[in-house]
Amino acid sequence: MEPLETLEDFYDRKFNVKREGINSDLGHFNVFRLEDCNAPGKPPVQYSRRDFYKISLMRGRHLYHYGDKTLEVDGTTLLFFNPQVPYTFEPLTPDATGYFCIFKDAFFSEHLRGSLKDLPMYAVNGKPAYVLGREQEQNFSLIFQKMLTEIDSEYAFKFDLIRNYIMEMIHGALKLEPTENLYSHVDANTRITAVFNELLERQFPIETRSQKFSLRSAKDFAEKLNIHPNHLNRAIKTTTGKTTTLYIAERLVTEAIALLKHTNWNISEISYTLGFEEPAHFTNFFKKQTKLAPKYYRT
Repeated sequence: MEPLETLEDFYDRKFNVKREGINSDLGHFNVFRLEDCNAPGKPPVQYSRRDFYKISLMRGRHLYHYGDKTLEVDGTTLLFFNPQVPYTFEPLTPDATGYFCIFKDAFFSEHLRGSLKDLPMYAVNGKPAYVLGREQEQNFSLIFQKMLTEIDSEYAFKFDLIRNYIMEMIHGALKLEPTENLYSHVDANTRITAVFNELLERQFPIETRSQKFSLRSAKDFAEKLNIHPNHLNRAIKTTTGKTTTLYIAERLVTEAIALLKHTNWNISEISYTLGFEEPAHFTNFFKKQTKLAPKYYRT
């Protein structure tokens, strides 16, 4: 399984951001302007789980992929990102603006009755998006601006104040009607297949002997997508006419042939990178899929 995106990963891929707010007793908090972090040439946000919470105020039109759903948002939207649900988003308009803040569960653990996971917007099957009118946008923008001011201040109790600002946003959002306008051009099965294929292709190409293909089964992918394996299998079968196992196997064979043709790695090394514990298992798999022995592609 691929790891979660950690806070360290997040900071490594962002541009010109500061590691403010890290405190072992208080957890972690930080807040940003969206436009300060979307630098040219930086990698896009990958579809994966995070190990932190996130609240974003985003202006413009976006597709937000979370779990097995795709949400189309337009205008100004307040979004709550749950660490338990993998997500990514695609900007459909250039030069998106807005704000976002990130924080760990420990930032609230001693200050919140119950758990963040109990809040409707952070429930695994909750609705995370809230479309804002002009007055609401101004109100929530002002809260983010206050947090930006406080994070750089010397005020001894600034994190207590920031926690209050976050709770003000949460309660303000709960008073709004959540939005779940699923992208009409992509049905659920197609969306699941697209994200499944993205996760599959992200593991390729195999470029070093130390790489290892790790998502190998429908169960592995279903866990990443936060859906049941049967749900994934039905979606793949409906969309492609193939079983999930066959789809993965065909992609493995394609990569195996490329490695056999274009590297000098031995069969054991290729077996390892493709996730087989024994070379004999790889050879049997390859023969079953192609009716040929791996050495055929070495000539």
